[in-house]
Amino acid sequence: METLQFRFEQGARSLVGMPQLVGVVGSGNLEVLIEPAALGGACEIEVRTAAVGFGATWQAVMADFHERWGLADARICINDMGATPAVVSLRLDQAVESLTGGTP
Repeated sequence: METLQFRFEQGARSLVGMPQLVGVVGSGNLEVLIEPAALGGACEIEVRTAAVGFGATWQAVMADFHERWGLADARICINDMGATPAVVSLRLDQAVESLTGGTP
C-alpha cells in the first residue's frame, strides 16, 4: 500500500451538506469520501492505493480534478484497489456533484 497526499490552494467552490461516500472498494475499484473542512480555502486529498509507484499519474489526475472543480475547504479520502484514471475521475465527479448540486 502507498499513501499519497495532495493539497491545492485557493479554491473557489465550497461544499454544502454532509460528508458523502461514493464507490466501493473491491476488485479494480475505489471509494471516495468527501467532506467540508475548515482548510483556509484549500482542498486536501489523501490517496491510499494498492497500486504502488503511480504517484505521477495520481498527481496528474488530482491536478485535473482541481482545475475542473476548484474546491475550497474540502477534504477528500480515496481508498483505491487499482482503479483506472478514468474511474478515479468519475468517482470524484460523482462525489462533488452530490455536494455542490452542479457540474464543473
